[in-house]
Amino acid sequence: MSTPSVQRVLVVLPAWNEDQSLPAVLDEIREHLPDVGVLVVNDGSADATSAVARRHGVPVLDLPFNLGVGGAMRAGFRYAIEQRYDVVVQVDADGQHDPRDVPRIVERLADADVVIGARFAGTGDYDVRGPRRWAMQVMAGTISRMAGTTLTDTTSGFRGAGPRAVRLFAVHYPAEYLGDTIESLIIALRSGLTVEQIGVSMRDRTAGRPSQSPVKAAVYLLRACLALVISLTRRRTPIRPESSVVV
Repeated sequence: MSTPSVQRVLVVLPAWNEDQSLPAVLDEIREHLPDVGVLVVNDGSADATSAVARRHGVPVLDLPFNLGVGGAMRAGFRYAIEQRYDVVVQVDADGQHDPRDVPRIVERLADADVVIGARFAGTGDYDVRGPRRWAMQVMAGTISRMAGTTLTDTTSGFRGAGPRAVRLFAVHYPAEYLGDTIESLIIALRSGLTVEQIGVSMRDRTAGRPSQSPVKAAVYLLRACLALVISLTRRRTPIRPESSVVV
């Protein structure tokens, strides 16, 4: 992977009951990203997720119960600070994100603090319709105006954080429901960070079942719109210097 020699990259995989899909994902990361660090955050799984990761020689953080993606990623950012990684890239453990896009995200982080791997940016054929699409467009439009650039997929979980964002998120990454997508971007923007996107293709899950039905997904996004309104009322979050981040 072609990155500056001073830059250490950590791929964080929040994983909840992903023991079926995780082996293929870790093998693919090892094949295409041999020079990056990898961390699996076992988010209170009831299956063999943790054991599978360890058999692949990957460090694991075992959370005592399911905190959701936000809580898992906050743990990942704190691990990155402790282990002195400069960049963190979130990759799903279900195989939907292509690790070959990680270098493109890292490269774009040279000019931005947060880079989103966007599903609706002219790459691939992923599409949603109806209430989900409407909610996503409202959120994307609102955050695009805050960011001063076009963001088409603000609910994407495929994203990278540069050094300033890693320090911020290690302390202030939202752990509550829905916070890991919309609110984290608002926190970044209100802290003076820059957010951009690149187009990526979304793949099918390699194993297991999606955690949401279409109805649940629509409810999720409607709740995300509510979370957007609430997060816009919160105070600006300062970025702490690295020396003051407690891990």
